[in-house]
Amino acid sequence: MASQIHPTIKLASGYDISRLGFGVYKTPADEIERCCLEAFKAGYRLIDSAAKYYNEPGCGNAIRASGIPRDQIFFTSKAGDVSYEQVKAQVDKSLADSRLDYIDLMLLHNPFGGSENRKGGWRALVEAVEAGKVRSIGVSNYGVHHLDELEQHISELEAERGGKGKGGIVSINQIELHPWLAHSEIVDWCKKRGILVEAFCPIVRGTRFEEPSVKKLAEKYSKTPAQILIRWSIDKGHVPLVKSVTSSRIASNAEVFDFSLTDEEVQELETDEYGSISWNPTRSKLED
Repeated sequence: MASQIHPTIKLASGYDISRLGFGVYKTPADEIERCCLEAFKAGYRLIDSAAKYYNEPGCGNAIRASGIPRDQIFFTSKAGDVSYEQVKAQVDKSLADSRLDYIDLMLLHNPFGGSENRKGGWRALVEAVEAGKVRSIGVSNYGVHHLDELEQHISELEAERGGKGKGGIVSINQIELHPWLAHSEIVDWCKKRGILVEAFCPIVRGTRFEEPSVKKLAEKYSKTPAQILIRWSIDKGHVPLVKSVTSSRIASNAEVFDFSLTDEEVQELETDEYGSISWNPTRSKLED
């Protein structure tokens, strides 16, 4: 039986995005269509891919094969090489590879390349929105100093391109995020500006399932440790992106909308650790 379709939240761009996403990082090309179709069956409507994942074609195949109206599926991709020309070309390539008429969300995948390239890459995304190729735009792996710079770039682009709104709207910052890497300074920056935070590695790749705080809540709510950690992200106001190629886990990870953690439990789970387990350039220098 298919799970209930997941609730949504409105982005700064005005479009709705699901409160839970299905990530496809490292999902093999020969598995991607099956995994996405199983995710759709389980209620997911947000697929998070990237150019560097090399599986956009399979994501597009699954979207078409699902029978779900296109406007009910939210497809994300990311440009890994950040400069004006590279991002402009990547948007067109991602559209061609996925065979979709538009991309719901396109992100700059990283903050590398220097200030001029970051500004150029962002301008390419703004132009893609204006051309109807992309609906919402944002960034990934940006720390506060990168976000401050982006804010400045937007102001500059507004002045250069004809006024307010011409610099683009930041809808998303996608970062590694979980109770052992809460990134409170980045989250607070984004929250003050109405930017939604997406959390990758929300279940910490299963490395924290034996933590007493997690086990206690799993017992209390009769949920798996993964479901507790996914719910932590949702109750913090984030959009967690969960990944699996195992059918039972794809379904299980989606069963998180029939309970919620208390404010106290959310706080108790969160730690002061900086326990990154993935690629995490949020502290990279602006010169990088």
